[in-house]
Amino acid sequence: QVQLVESGGGLVQPGGSLRLSCAASGSIFRLYAMGWYRQAPGKQRELVAAITSGGSTNYTDSVKARFTISRDNGKNMVYLQMNSLKPEDTAVYYCNALINGLVYWGQGTQVTVSS
Repeated sequence: QVQLVESGGGLVQPGGSLRLSCAASGSIFRLYAMGWYRQAPGKQRELVAAITSGGSTNYTDSVKARFTISRDNGKNMVYLQMNSLKPEDTAVYYCNALINGLVYWGQGTQVTVSS
C-alpha cells in the first residue's frame, strides 16, 4: 500500500512564506514524477508545480518566481517552498506522484493567505 502524506499548510499573511512537504511511503519500487496541485473553492484542481525524477521542473505561470519545487529521492519526499504568498494562493494543496506506474494523491493540506 502506497501513501502520500502532506504537511506544512496553515494561515499566513500576504507576502509571507510556507513550505509544504509530502512523504511517500509503502511498497515503492519506482518513484517517477511528483507534483503539487491545488483546488480553491468553486474552482477546478490545477497543477501548481511538478518535478521529474531527474529534477526537471515546471510551474504554472501564476507561481513562477515565487514557488520552488524540490525533491529528495533518498527520502521519497517532495517539497514546495512558497514565497510572496498572495490571497489568490489560498486553496487546498494536494501532493501527487507517479509510483510503480500508478498515480497517487495525498489527502490535501489547507493553505490560507489572509491578513
